[in-house]
Amino acid sequence: MEKAKRGLYALFFKRLIDVICSLLVLILFCWLYVIIAILVRVKLGSPVLFKQDRLGKIDLKTGKERIFRLYKFRTMTDERDEKGEVLLDSVRLTSFGSWLRRTSIDEIPEFFNILKGDMSLIGPRPLLVRYFDRYNEEQHHRHDVRPGLTGYAQAHGRNSVSWEDKFAMDVWYTKNVTFINDVKIALDTIRTVIKREGISSETSSTMEEFMGTPEGVKAQWRTPD
Repeated sequence: MEKAKRGLYALFFKRLIDVICSLLVLILFCWLYVIIAILVRVKLGSPVLFKQDRLGKIDLKTGKERIFRLYKFRTMTDERDEKGEVLLDSVRLTSFGSWLRRTSIDEIPEFFNILKGDMSLIGPRPLLVRYFDRYNEEQHHRHDVRPGLTGYAQAHGRNSVSWEDKFAMDVWYTKNVTFINDVKIALDTIRTVIKREGISSETSSTMEEFMGTPEGVKAQWRTPD
């Protein structure tokens, strides 16, 4: 009986909640979008929105991850060196951009992605398209569900945990999609944002690029009791 309830939530009610919540946010907080857009334009330049193709949920017909266009407020300048090459993230990330990231305000345009059906409120974070061939077989299962505005890994470490641990958390979530788990992740995410935890990794202002999991390397994370 419990399995049937979880399946019904994952297959129907989860998407219904996504649509209702994204519509409410977009309507009630349209004023915030305008204010942030103006500030980004003044402080960081244009375009105001950062757009990038990301990997989405696996298409049951093709068996491969869908690709969609992700929307965020930009947090970096477009500064380049004398050769025209884009400077390092740490150089282009301004104090205003850092504030947008710490508060996660840069993520709010993703509610458009949620409304469209590209994403969900809760799920593994959508990653770069070039990571597709770097996953191992188990890691591909993180795309068995829609990517999320936040997920278990974001609520439990964010950028301060290894890629292997992140993927282990993501795959665990895809096998445990329940209303209770989603509520817990949402509450834990709020706590993480307020405490400003895990914004950067130990060696990067954001997160190092995923280059694949070396042979023999395993996640240290253990599933919750």
